[in-house]
Amino acid sequence: MLPHSFTMIATIIIVLTQTFVGVTSLPQADKISTLPGQPQVKFQQYSGYITVDDQNQRALFYYFVEAEKDPTSKPLVLWLNGGPGCSSIGVGALVEHGPFRPGDNNVLVKNHYSWNKEANVLYLESPAGVGFSYSSNTSFYTLVTDEITARDNLVFLQRWFTEFPEYSNNDFFITGESYAGHYIPQLAQLIVQTKANFNLKGIALGNPLMEFDTDLNSKAEFLWSHGLISDSTYDLFTRVCNYSTIRRQMIHGNLSDVCEAIYILVFTEVSDYIDQYDVTLDVCLSSVNQQAFVLNQLQETQKIDVCVDDKAISYLNRKDVQDALHAKLVGVSKWSTCSSLCYSVLHYDHRNLEIPTISILGSLVNSSIRVLVYSGDQDSVIPLLGSRSLVNGLAKELGLNTTVAYRAWFHEKQVAGWTQVYGDILSYATIRGASHEAPFSQPQRSLGLLKAFLKGNPLPSIK
Repeated sequence: MLPHSFTMIATIIIVLTQTFVGVTSLPQADKISTLPGQPQVKFQQYSGYITVDDQNQRALFYYFVEAEKDPTSKPLVLWLNGGPGCSSIGVGALVEHGPFRPGDNNVLVKNHYSWNKEANVLYLESPAGVGFSYSSNTSFYTLVTDEITARDNLVFLQRWFTEFPEYSNNDFFITGESYAGHYIPQLAQLIVQTKANFNLKGIALGNPLMEFDTDLNSKAEFLWSHGLISDSTYDLFTRVCNYSTIRRQMIHGNLSDVCEAIYILVFTEVSDYIDQYDVTLDVCLSSVNQQAFVLNQLQETQKIDVCVDDKAISYLNRKDVQDALHAKLVGVSKWSTCSSLCYSVLHYDHRNLEIPTISILGSLVNSSIRVLVYSGDQDSVIPLLGSRSLVNGLAKELGLNTTVAYRAWFHEKQVAGWTQVYGDILSYATIRGASHEAPFSQPQRSLGLLKAFLKGNPLPSIK
């Protein structure tokens, strides 16, 4: 959230100034002829860099996939992963809903539920220091904030649309998950405030961090209700020291002995072999020790590769892949999934986690921007309990009447989740059986959710 008027005015001036600066890359130069090991496809792919700060040589890396059919008439969807500091290409594109996933024997396999069946999809690695994005001035990495990220993302979009003007009139949507619950509302707010010439129609937030205390404290009830912690531990985790208190103390470097003991007790009972991003599914044993540090890509019960994250990392660290993507490593020796966590390249201001963004959703609704919040219902990191209550509370605050009562929605004649709609502009949905990264663990249902959202339709009922 960007609360200070003088800061906002300065940001607007920076954005407008940088919009008129020439962009060095050309779309034709960014066109991908083919990715190593990919199956043959008919749609076009582009990737490369957009400079967002000429003086400090700060550039953001993108991967753009045109829709499989009729790209000129399909919406444009920007996807942002969270973290903060995790890659939209390594996670969103290669693991969740891009056209390909890394398979065995150094090949890519077709994702039959890719989001480019319904839209042109733009994956952005943001902020600089994430994935292939970089700043030549390394002092930038010292302390990156939400405000900086929103500003750079806006400059990126201004310049990207200059390079791809044929998409400037398409319906534009911003989507993402987790800490993108900060990135997306803040970027959308900046677009509205600067009157940027984008055809922004809506935003969709998956398992998003929107309000620190509500979101984090719903973890205790989720773990307890799923049998992962005992009654006595649940009592301590709610009455003596709750999770938001533990995380707040960690952020400020003053974790008390009592809260530390409860934290250790909770995660001892949960165990190292349960992935908190999907509590019902197996883990890739080679990644068990990393699971407290990166977003792990989890799996549904239908032949899902539990080690796909490892394969994505290996794939993106290949020199031939980097050449095909027009990517380079600047200031780092290898590509990593989450730069701010694994290798400490990017130091994000984690005090920003405590900035609430739920009120920004209200301002966007008042600006006629459609808002969807959805939850994979097996995620204990940002559980559905907090997200659902926040959206319901926002609807009451805005005076929005329920237009679709809380009900099950369906895909392929099965319950795909539950949904409620307020005023035909604010909606909430769960995705049944889905993890924190819902499009990976439930790809069909997630694609169905996206399709309805882009068209402005209620999620399908059984009738």
